[in-house]
Amino acid sequence: MNDLKHRIFSAVKDDLDDIEKALADNLNPYLDLVSEVAGHILFSGGKRLRPLLMVLSARICGYNGNYEKTFSTALEYLHAATLLHDDVVDEATLRRGKPAAHSKWGASITILVGDYLLARALSISAVTGRLRIVKILAGLTENMSQGEVHQLMRKGDINLTEAEYNEVIRRKTAMLFEAACRVSAILADATEEQETALSEFGYNLGIAFQMADDLFDYTLETSEFGKEVGADLREGKLTLPLIYALKQAPSGDRDIMIKIIQDPQFSEADFKTLTGLLEKYGGLTYTHNTATSFIDTAKKALAVFDPSATKDTMLDIADYVLNRSV
Repeated sequence: MNDLKHRIFSAVKDDLDDIEKALADNLNPYLDLVSEVAGHILFSGGKRLRPLLMVLSARICGYNGNYEKTFSTALEYLHAATLLHDDVVDEATLRRGKPAAHSKWGASITILVGDYLLARALSISAVTGRLRIVKILAGLTENMSQGEVHQLMRKGDINLTEAEYNEVIRRKTAMLFEAACRVSAILADATEEQETALSEFGYNLGIAFQMADDLFDYTLETSEFGKEVGADLREGKLTLPLIYALKQAPSGDRDIMIKIIQDPQFSEADFKTLTGLLEKYGGLTYTHNTATSFIDTAKKALAVFDPSATKDTMLDIADYVLNRSV
């Protein structure tokens, strides 16, 4: 894994430096407070995976313009906006190892800064002059919002199905990755075949990314994860490891799991008991194997592109998404 991270970083270091600069240069708010709150989430250690995918997707399609780095900030602003909003809704205490923004500036300012970032993303996309790009990002925002509402509607519901879970992560995460790749193909005037391939790559990568994150809630320490381990469970979010294990467990162990799930004040010992049951009934393995299948599908989608350093980096990123430690 260290070799993989080093290889990716070596290949994209200059791109990441340019993206970082573009994120700061194009934020451009009227009030310093907006910069302060936005910077709290934007510059707190994010992996820049989505803007990087936008840059690489444009490059693999032969884009030779000069707007891809600025353009790549649009989805990072949009993503940061959703994190600000989600942390308020979930009453989260930590994000990327730091206090959540609403705990410092209050819910009202945090939500409004999130709104600003959403608008900024659309403004940046509009400069491309491509109506399809604006429509895709507007539709993405709608879908992400509906995914969050769907998740809230089923908060704490032990009868949540795998199909519903898949629909929520499709809207909240996969469509964001899909859009990152698709809009860059449009910007690069790619062929329909290339656009479809990149969309499939991004979509499947996004599904796997979220499943890996849902595993981390049960397998990492807080210092590694950047937010409290077990936070999803305390917030009433039932994810695939739980959904699958609940389905497989006999009534006695299932009752133990449900009791822990329904107690937002569960202890560390309770959480360890639950994690042990998730392992016993295959929830962790099933989630990992399912995510692996989506990664395989994502990598196969890039077969339409000729061999190149950019393609190799995108394939490496796919492997990294599944095997990263944070």
